Amino acid sequence: MGIGVIGIILSLILLMYLAYKGISVLILAPILACFAALLNGFATGDIHILATYTEVFMKSLGGYVMKYFPLFLLGAIFGKVMDDTGAAKSIANIICEKLGKKRAIISIVLACAILTYGGVSLFVVAFAVYPIAAELFREVGIPKRFIPGAIALGAFTFTMTALPGTPQIQNAIPMQFFGTDVYAAPILGIIASAIMFFGGLFWLEFRAKKAMAKGENYGKHLDEDIVKIDTNNLPNFWISMLPIIVVLVMSFILSKYIFPNVKLDYLSKYETSASKVIGNWSLIISLATSIIVAFTFNYKKMENPLNTLTKGVNGSFLAVMNTASEVGYGNVIAGLAAFAIVKSALLGFSSNPLISEAVSVSSLAGITGSASGGLSIALGALGEVYLKEAQALGISPEVLHRISAIACGGLDTLPHNGAVVTLLGVTGLTHKESYIDIGMCTAIIPTLAVLACIILGSIGIV
Repeated sequence: MGIGVIGIILSLILLMYLAYKGISVLILAPILACFAALLNGFATGDIHILATYTEVFMKSLGGYVMKYFPLFLLGAIFGKVMDDTGAAKSIANIICEKLGKKRAIISIVLACAILTYGGVSLFVVAFAVYPIAAELFREVGIPKRFIPGAIALGAFTFTMTALPGTPQIQNAIPMQFFGTDVYAAPILGIIASAIMFFGGLFWLEFRAKKAMAKGENYGKHLDEDIVKIDTNNLPNFWISMLPIIVVLVMSFILSKYIFPNVKLDYLSKYETSASKVIGNWSLIISLATSIIVAFTFNYKKMENPLNTLTKGVNGSFLAVMNTASEVGYGNVIAGLAAFAIVKSALLGFSSNPLISEAVSVSSLAGITGSASGGLSIALGALGEVYLKEAQALGISPEVLHRISAIACGGLDTLPHNGAVVTLLGVTGLTHKESYIDIGMCTAIIPTLAVLACIILGSIGIV
C-alpha cells in the first residue's frame, strides 16, 4: 500500500476520531484534506497545498452551498416556525393523547415521524417531542433510557431517507446526480420504511417490556429539568398540520405535473437541464409556501416573529457549512492520485452498482458521522459511474436514488454522529444507557432495509 493510500486512510480515521471528540468539522475537514494531499504529494512529487485548499476544497464547498443552501435555509426557518408557534408540540401532543398511554412508544415514534416527514428538522423534533415523551414514559413507567431510541426511530430513519416525498436533505441530494425527484422509487421506499418502522418498533417494545418485567421503571433523574407543556396554549392540531400537508402536496404536484409540462429549454444557457432542477425547485417553492402558511395561521402564537426568522436563518448556516466542508474534503480526496486505488476497490466490490453504491455511501457516512456528508462525498466521486453502470444493466436511476438515500441513513449514526450526541444531550442520558437502542433502530435495521431494497431493485422493483 502506497503512502498516498495510507494518507487517505489515516485522514479518514482522524476525521472520525476528532469529530467524536467534539472538534468542529469546519476546522477538521480542510486540515485533514490538506494532510492527505501532502502525503499523496510525497508519493507523486507533486505538492500544492495552497492550491488544494483554495482551488479544490473551497470550490467544492462553494458549489455545494450554491446547490443546497436554499433547502437548508428554508428547512431551518420552517422548523423554527413550527417550534416557536407550538405547532410541533401540538402535533406530538395530540398523537400521544389519541393513541393513549399504553401505546407510549409508538406514539412518540409516530409524532417524530409526522414532523420529520413534513420537513421539520431532526433537531427541532428532538427538542419539541422530548418533554412530551418524558411525561408520557414517566406516567406509564417505561424506563427513560428508551426515549432516545423512540425519538431516533421516528426522526432519524425512514422519514429521513426512505419514505417517498420526504423533503429532508438526504432525500434531495441524489436528485442532482440522477435527475430524479423526492418521490423516486416509491415501492422500494415504502418497503424500506416498513422494515425500519416495524423492526425498530418491535425492538423497542421488546426491550422495554423485558426491562419493566425485571422491575425497572422510569427511574430517578435528579438533574431532569422538564418544563410542563401548557396544552391550553397550543395551536389547533389541523392548523398545525396544514404547513406539513402543503409541503408534501405541493412538492408532488410541482415535480410530477407542473414543471414537467413547462418548457425549460432555456436551461441549456445555464449549463444544466430540467431533470437536474425540477426536484430542487419543487422543494424550494413548497417549503417557502409552507413557511408563509405557518406564519399566516400561527402569527399570534409567536412572541417575536422576527426573532424566529433570524434564529432559523442563523441555524441554517452551521448545518450547510458543516456538510459543505465534508464535501470539500471528499472532493480533495477524490482528486488524489491514490484515490484511484480506493475507487477501484469500491467499484470492484461488486459487479452490481447498487451494492457498490450502498457500501461506498454507508461507509463514508459512517466515517464522517453525517448522512448528508457521506452521501454527497460518495455520489460526487462515483455517482456518474454508478449511473452509467446501472443504465447498462437496465436499472432505473430512481433505484439508485432510493438505495443511496437509505444507505446514508445507516452507519451515519455511529456514536460520534452529531445528531446522536445532541439527542443524548437533550434527554440527559449517556451512550452507555441508550446507544444500544439508538444503534439498533438507526444503524442495524436500516442496513437490513438497504439489503432488502438492493435485492428488490436488482430485479426491477421500483
